[in-house]
Amino acid sequence: MEEREIRLIRRAQEGDGAAFEALVQIHDRQVLKLARQMLNNLEDAQDVYQEIFIKVFRSLPSFRFESEFSTWLYRIVVNQCINYRQWRSRRRFLSFDTHNDGEEKPSAYLPPDRNPDPEKTALNQELGREIALAMESLSEKQRAVFVLRHFHGQKLQEIAKSLGCAEGTVKNYLFRATQHMQQKLREYRQA
Repeated sequence: MEEREIRLIRRAQEGDGAAFEALVQIHDRQVLKLARQMLNNLEDAQDVYQEIFIKVFRSLPSFRFESEFSTWLYRIVVNQCINYRQWRSRRRFLSFDTHNDGEEKPSAYLPPDRNPDPEKTALNQELGREIALAMESLSEKQRAVFVLRHFHGQKLQEIAKSLGCAEGTVKNYLFRATQHMQQKLREYRQA
């Protein structure tokens, strides 16, 4: 952790609103990105984003500097997203809401294309949809591990701390998620 971040955390723990706002600014893009990838929906991610930082604000006094702040924060993000997905699935079932407005664009899982070719663009959109569908069919923990590892570049040890489980468990989730994704996307694998 950088010295500046440590000072901001300590000041925010003492009630300094400007220090908390600075912490939010440091981490807000990564938090929104992770929430969007976990929820596969930008509007839901924006809703959860607010809940995440409310939880961070309330929980900040209990942060004890035993891990990186980002690890602690990611744990909150993952847990809030899992809770939100569970709440959303119960609500959808109870309200008979079968449509899904505002669904994330499949291209969110693909890097931007600098020289778009219409055929390649169409194939990328199809692949993006298939990736999104495959991600939806992962368990919550598998999705969290897969996203943290492949989209956020976190090490297995960091992921284990974020999820509050053993590194071996993270390896298992990652292995199963990778197998699942490979199976779902096998027709798109290049020879």
